[in-house]
Amino acid sequence: MSGILYIIGTPIGNMEDITLRQLDTLGSVDFICAEDTRVSLKLLNRYEIKKQLVSFHEHSSKADAQHIIDRIMNGENCGIVTDAGMPCISDPGEVLVKMCAENGIEVKVVPGPSAVVSAVAVSGLSTRRFTFEGFLPVPKKERAERLELLRNETAVMVFYEAPHKLKTTLADLADFFGGERRISLCRELTKIHEEVLRMTLADAVEYYSEHEPKGEFVLVLEGKNTDVSEEITIEQALAQVRMLIDMGEKPTDACKAVAKETGFRKGELYSAFCGE
Repeated sequence: MSGILYIIGTPIGNMEDITLRQLDTLGSVDFICAEDTRVSLKLLNRYEIKKQLVSFHEHSSKADAQHIIDRIMNGENCGIVTDAGMPCISDPGEVLVKMCAENGIEVKVVPGPSAVVSAVAVSGLSTRRFTFEGFLPVPKKERAERLELLRNETAVMVFYEAPHKLKTTLADLADFFGGERRISLCRELTKIHEEVLRMTLADAVEYYSEHEPKGEFVLVLEGKNTDVSEEITIEQALAQVRMLIDMGEKPTDACKAVAKETGFRKGELYSAFCGE
């Protein structure tokens, strides 16, 4: 009889944000898969739990995953954790869950804190619908393609970002969505220096030109407003032209596409683009 894979949430910053069920499960499984065993060991030591930790991260091989699955199929119970929050969401653990499903292995969830849900709750924006986008692609072309897909998104959008990339990301978001779009910047959630800043994208770009970003960020961006007719500026239209060109479109085709959506004339956009 095969064992069970337990998806175990862990605190996102404050070590006291852990449940009795999480502690009980961590103490009862036969071994624990961890994204970074050094990080997870600190949590286990805090609560005096001694278990074998097996490293499983984005660079782990198929053979590593199969070895874990084989142990579960041979009757061992496995817990999987990430460095912080819920594992298996935009996380290497999803591979193990998929393999368990394919092999008929039972999977149970022991829920815990989530940086995404916490940030949406504290954002001050509409919480009826939201979409989790994780980290935006770094390469310019892939980033432009992702933002293009989100052009008409009406739900709140949630992004992760590292401090050293925050300024670039805020500038890209402001160029694409417009500086008046509202954003909540949630930094170091549940930690000592927790901070939530609520402002427009333009204000956020200006703020972080004067303040160096520190800590990990969750960005909660307002969706497109469908209740009010938004009058787009020539600068916003040109930002869309540049995005399409970055995606491989010819300048004339990009201007034609944006002109159709914004009401600006193709020649007007092309002249403005060439004059930049």
